Amino acid sequence: MEWHLIAPELSMAILAVAVIILDLVIEDKKRVATLATVGLIVPLAFTIDLWNEPGETMNGMLAVDRFALFFKFLIIGITAMVTMSSWRYISLRLANYRGEFFGLILLSALGLMLMAAAREMISIYVSLELSGMALYALAAFLKDRKSTESGLKYILLGGIASATLIYGMILIYGMTGQTDLDAIGSTIVESGLREPALMLGVILIAAGFAFKIGAVPFHMWMPDVYEGAPTPVTAYLSVASKAAGFAVIMRIFFTSFGSPEWLHEDWSVLFGVLAAVTMTAGNMMAILQTNIKRLLAYSGVAQAGYLMVGLAAATGNGQSGIMFYLTVYALANLGAFIAVIAISNKINSDEIDDYAGMIKRAPMITLVMAICLISLTGIPPTAGFIGKLFVFKAAMDEGMLWLVIFGVVNSVIAAFYYFKVIKVMFLSAPKSSEPVPSDFIMELSLIISTVGVLALGIYPYALSKYSDIAAILIP
Repeated sequence: MEWHLIAPELSMAILAVAVIILDLVIEDKKRVATLATVGLIVPLAFTIDLWNEPGETMNGMLAVDRFALFFKFLIIGITAMVTMSSWRYISLRLANYRGEFFGLILLSALGLMLMAAAREMISIYVSLELSGMALYALAAFLKDRKSTESGLKYILLGGIASATLIYGMILIYGMTGQTDLDAIGSTIVESGLREPALMLGVILIAAGFAFKIGAVPFHMWMPDVYEGAPTPVTAYLSVASKAAGFAVIMRIFFTSFGSPEWLHEDWSVLFGVLAAVTMTAGNMMAILQTNIKRLLAYSGVAQAGYLMVGLAAATGNGQSGIMFYLTVYALANLGAFIAVIAISNKINSDEIDDYAGMIKRAPMITLVMAICLISLTGIPPTAGFIGKLFVFKAAMDEGMLWLVIFGVVNSVIAAFYYFKVIKVMFLSAPKSSEPVPSDFIMELSLIISTVGVLALGIYPYALSKYSDIAAILIP
């Protein structure tokens, strides 16, 4: 076994353990947050080193291809942004639990990295549960009524989704006698399988992962969990979990169910219908929200719908578009949530009305949040516009004009509630004249989000060339 091929995962596990141990033995707890953030350089360096050395390890259970490495980059970057933006929040609300908080974040990131690399169904399920257990605990970390409720709902609904997923996997195993993704695909083609149980297994697997990405009708956990969980956890959930979910969906469906043509076309239509329903329901429900975290939760539902347009295209361009969109969505959504963290640290409220006149109290934070919301809307010259353009073009190339029309109309609907928040922050009278403080690390996170959103909107090739290279799972 070549251990260096799983060096990113090993170093992430060691870092998580080191953070927990350091918290037990030192008095200066701020060093725990520093280690959790700076220590991510190690798995990042190993991931960069492996980019030019694709291969397999763990008896073929984990892939070390550029597809997996792309998502490892993304998950490590998201984790770094969340840990950076959490320093002040943790010191104000969870000062006695720094080690546990950052340790759980890192363990969850480990599970998500393994999910992106897993190429065997048992490995996928174990990785999913590793990340899920850490996230269930993090959702209830504040230990107040809302946080406890969010953790309970998350674990109950997550358990149902896991049961649905494992039942689908059992059906696929029963039909093919295989758990390896490549072997499943080969068996289906060679044996000419076309049984109802096979399609049922495919549908149940899609349903299980639809929970992970927040697709309708499996989105019901998101508003309550997003509202009750600590805001840094909500930020992490909104992008990291979604990214890993799409990574696994693409690997399973393109590798195992990419052939024969009838199966490929069936799940393409399935995701197309799911995309249209998800983006429409998410946007309609977001319009009614008065709480910024609930609004961003339903926004995340709608964004999952846009991303599934690339899945419905079921091509290499669709994969590349999803990977590009996930990256720019992560930058924009994290920027918005980091701004929410900074503001809620001061005003102790997540109600949109309490953001009134925020431009006068926190000009930089408000401006960053506005830019990120504009990117989520999909307006040029932000990267969100390019991301939607890529996935919509992939669908157009496959003749799915109806789905692109759904996407464009929903983008217009989304502008209503995004600009409602911007209007309150810029045009309403402030409820207080006190400035909203922020620290250097949080401001650095905001700058990274803003620069990324604008730079990739102007020069998308800086990222798209890597997403094109990584999108190798072509049926």
